[in-house]
Amino acid sequence: MKILFIASEVTPFSKTGGLGDVAGALPTALAALGHDVKIVTPRYQDVRNTGHLEPTGQSLVLRFPFGETGGPVLSARLSERLEVWFLENEAFFGGRKGLYGDAGGEFADNPRRFAYLCIGALQAAQRLRFFPDIIHLHDWQTGLVPVALRRGFQGTPLGRAKCVFTIHNLAYQGQFPKGTMGDLGLPWDLFTPEGVEFYDQVNFLKSGLVFSEALTTVSPTYAREVQTAEQGYGLDGLLRRRSHALTGILNGIDAHEWNPRTDAYLPERYGPEDLAGKAVCKRALLERFGLPPDDGAPVFGIVSRLAWQKGVDLLLETMPAALQADLRFVAVGNGDPGLEEGLRALQARFPKQVGVHIGFDPALSHLVEAGSDFFLMPSRYEPCGLNQMYSLRYGTVPIVRATGGLVDTVEGGLDGNGLLFESFHRSALLAAIRRAMSLYADPVRLGDFR
Repeated sequence: MKILFIASEVTPFSKTGGLGDVAGALPTALAALGHDVKIVTPRYQDVRNTGHLEPTGQSLVLRFPFGETGGPVLSARLSERLEVWFLENEAFFGGRKGLYGDAGGEFADNPRRFAYLCIGALQAAQRLRFFPDIIHLHDWQTGLVPVALRRGFQGTPLGRAKCVFTIHNLAYQGQFPKGTMGDLGLPWDLFTPEGVEFYDQVNFLKSGLVFSEALTTVSPTYAREVQTAEQGYGLDGLLRRRSHALTGILNGIDAHEWNPRTDAYLPERYGPEDLAGKAVCKRALLERFGLPPDDGAPVFGIVSRLAWQKGVDLLLETMPAALQADLRFVAVGNGDPGLEEGLRALQARFPKQVGVHIGFDPALSHLVEAGSDFFLMPSRYEPCGLNQMYSLRYGTVPIVRATGGLVDTVEGGLDGNGLLFESFHRSALLAAIRRAMSLYADPVRLGDFR
């Protein structure tokens, strides 16, 4: 089968969260099964620094009402059956530190940037004569692809492709003023409640949901949750109407990258048959954060985008009480400036118990997974989550809120593999941390979770 992936971020070239991980790992797995896979993604500023990109000999020139824009298509071949095509466009993707925005907020030209990705990906496939059976789309940034395919490529070999649209996070929808229709040259007959209109705005994600043949979410529980008013973000009615086309498929992880037996980021490797290397990683983790050497206290870790969704505010509210006990807490992540400052303040208040790194650091993220005893994920909602699966792979007990994909991957109780708490409340999270402390004091019982 020929499969075209279109995604706004692809690990290891670009990443803000789980979307990038999945868009890198899933095509790799499908190519290993014998499918012919191409990925199309922007060439952001950071990708420019990776090198090893080859010209395809093709350049795009796209004409929109706002003007003409374009750039070359570059290639990185990852295996015999897997190739990544990068769309270069200096005006849209060069010279910017963020993928979607910066400290000032979302980039104002995001509608143009990702319209270029959508139309450019299809034109690149056509010019490079790759005619897929399936086009797999991811989140709002690719939502215009099914419309463009129907309106601009019918009657061509590319027009025979069917679209699968995956919702990684329904809260991010790509909503823009209705003037975007004219700016991008979108036909006004699409601006209806049955099309791309959403409360008198253009909604890119809705476009993908309406016009794709199949819809998926990244976990079975999330597929049910997005059909409710609480987590449907205004699109629950549409998703209930299209429930026959909607399937929840649990994300997987890259088992080669996330393997404590072979992980090049770790000071010592280990496996379930021998956890001695995990103790070495724990000492290295404490040293990395300048915390006192391992004195028998448990380490609780978190690696996260610092956002409202992730419950970092609940964590900040809870940790001062939790830190009255003998434990260590380490955090890696960036995002909301207020949450970043909250973590720094927590570290200043408890300098011998708390370590904080603001930023994205793959090596440190691996070390946190390996060196922690418990991993915290107090999410308000979680479409899937990957870190709880990394934690299970690394012998680190996940403590998660019972929502979304966390419910599908973590089982509580003495016969389970982690700790769950139901209520999004400080008392519930604190009780879960205290249960973890009790388990840690009983190595025989804790061993059941590893």
